[in-house]
Amino acid sequence: MKTYQELIKYQTFQDRYHYLALYGKVGQDTFGFDRYYNQRFYRSREWKEIRDYVIARDNGCDLGIPDREIHGKILIHHMNPITLKDIKDSTEFLLNPDYLITTSKQTHDAIHYGDVSLLAPEPIVRKPKDTILW
Repeated sequence: MKTYQELIKYQTFQDRYHYLALYGKVGQDTFGFDRYYNQRFYRSREWKEIRDYVIARDNGCDLGIPDREIHGKILIHHMNPITLKDIKDSTEFLLNPDYLITTSKQTHDAIHYGDVSLLAPEPIVRKPKDTILW
């Protein structure tokens, strides 16, 4: 069971990514013809409220890493993939912020597909005088 409290013990983006990566488990429990439940859940007031809370908690940063601001659409990732049963039974995995993290689209796809090559490159850390050409 992956949690936010465990995730934040990892200090680097790469370590957090590896903690969350599914490595080939994508699509194990898909919603198929029951996708209606999934879509209805993501349009609910409760989801929108927790989504806003998680974005604020993570300062809109990818995997909650400072200085990894997300420029574009912000996604909220369920650290433990949810199932139709979770939605029908309103389990704690749906709306508990300890099971949610802010991600960019690239990071979200990399987590689901277990593909490091999908991740955005590390930001360049600038240093004094590093702009001198020769």
